[in-house]
Amino acid sequence: MSLHWKTNVLDLLFPPVCISCREPCGSGGFCAACWSEIQFLDGPLCACCGIPFEVFLGDDMLCAACLARPPSFDKARAILRYDDVARAPILALKHADRLDLVPDFAAWLERVGRDLIDSSDLIMPVPLHRFRLWRRRYNQAAELARALARRTGLPLDTAALVRSRPTPSQGAMPSARARRRNVLGAFQVPLRERVAGRNILLVDDVLTTGATAEAAARALRRAGAGKVQILALARVVRASEMLI
Repeated sequence: MSLHWKTNVLDLLFPPVCISCREPCGSGGFCAACWSEIQFLDGPLCACCGIPFEVFLGDDMLCAACLARPPSFDKARAILRYDDVARAPILALKHADRLDLVPDFAAWLERVGRDLIDSSDLIMPVPLHRFRLWRRRYNQAAELARALARRTGLPLDTAALVRSRPTPSQGAMPSARARRRNVLGAFQVPLRERVAGRNILLVDDVLTTGATAEAAARALRRAGAGKVQILALARVVRASEMLI
């Protein structure tokens, strides 16, 4: 039995639905209506953190936040804006065991993050603390990183960076300052030789204020990492769009 024939049978028994609105659609992924509403972050961006600008200000322009507090990472990029359309599939991946979404998301990450991938020599996920990993059973960032490593051929290390203490969800923090305090010292690199001199591509699902990425990048820098870049599925642009 061919793979194409099996796929047709499965589609007949379990018709594909949109991963955002759950309405029937012709194939896996987003329906046409939701696809048209996705806000891809492909316009003018901060050269460092990747937050979108309203108008083009120059390829090397930094946002006010990066100018005031330069991040420990070199560059961060996300595929799409975290809003009502993007929220459903990302939370499904994170909390509802929708690991079937990983291959398509990894393909998006590869296309959007090509320049980051080409300047990196090691892929790593933002880790979960072992207690949260035990409760959730998988780390969605690690699944994305694993799929991206398979697609690109870059080596993957899921254990070099660890979350050394449990922290409340960043989405529960009332401010950017609280988020920075929440993850302060939360990451460690037990064996420096695994990252020393390496250019790291750190993979996550959502960038909110960037506090988690900053804390993870700082730990990698202290361990001797070279370039540290962040690649995420989505990023919050306004505080009202925070992950819950």
